Amino acid sequence: MTEPAPSGESAAAVGGPRSAGEFGELRADRIIGTVERLRQRIGERFPGSGLGRVCAELGRIAAETAQSVPVLSRPIWALRVAAVVGVTVLVGAAAWLAVAIFRVSTEVGNASDALQGADAALNDVILLSIASFFLLSLETRVKRRRVLRSLHRLRSIVHIVDMHQLTKDPEHLLTPGRSTASSPDRVLSRFELARYLDYCSEMLSLSSKLAALHVQYVNDPVVHDAVNDIETLAASLSNKIWQKIMILDSVLPLAAADPPRAPAKRRS
Repeated sequence: MTEPAPSGESAAAVGGPRSAGEFGELRADRIIGTVERLRQRIGERFPGSGLGRVCAELGRIAAETAQSVPVLSRPIWALRVAAVVGVTVLVGAAAWLAVAIFRVSTEVGNASDALQGADAALNDVILLSIASFFLLSLETRVKRRRVLRSLHRLRSIVHIVDMHQLTKDPEHLLTPGRSTASSPDRVLSRFELARYLDYCSEMLSLSSKLAALHVQYVNDPVVHDAVNDIETLAASLSNKIWQKIMILDSVLPLAAADPPRAPAKRRS
């Protein structure tokens, strides 16, 4: 039931100028173009629908992501300079303290005092190592927090798309006339229902691509795990959607269903 993609456009959103690395990485501009085309298709097929507004929000997130993720690969010089200065100060203070303890231990000439001084110096080294690690990893943690905030928005979009397709069940087409007073309104024909579900599946796929775009610029295991979680969630929900589409294709073929409404002027 998937409609052919327009010429030159791919939901995978990869590529660029013809070169050896054409398919080497995701292209943010291609993803944005694909999301915008999907928004137009939804608007033409289902004018004023909530799914169209969700797709518009996904387009805004895609535009913001395209601007923010390239910055993540650049160094934050203020944090790096602060980390180097901090580590230098800590190393200098630890060296001065170690020299002072050694002099005191030598002057006293007591073995027990010397051992106490060595133990204090060892504790200083441990504290210095912890403080140095904190300062040197500060830039990574700042970038990680920014990425996780962006990925949280994409995860929310995935769940919202799932909520929109939740009541789009082919059961009402197979056994009509069994709705109750609390049943949701189901006015879509067989063709429209298949299109609606297909649009939901495409939005889930595009959300995964936007999530994967982050790992091209931030090489962090926590970010990788968060992106993998979103991709797994989107793939699981997409499989659920395609089970509904397969039911429509196998039990209620398009030729036997009600004819769809007149399509819009532009192909969607």
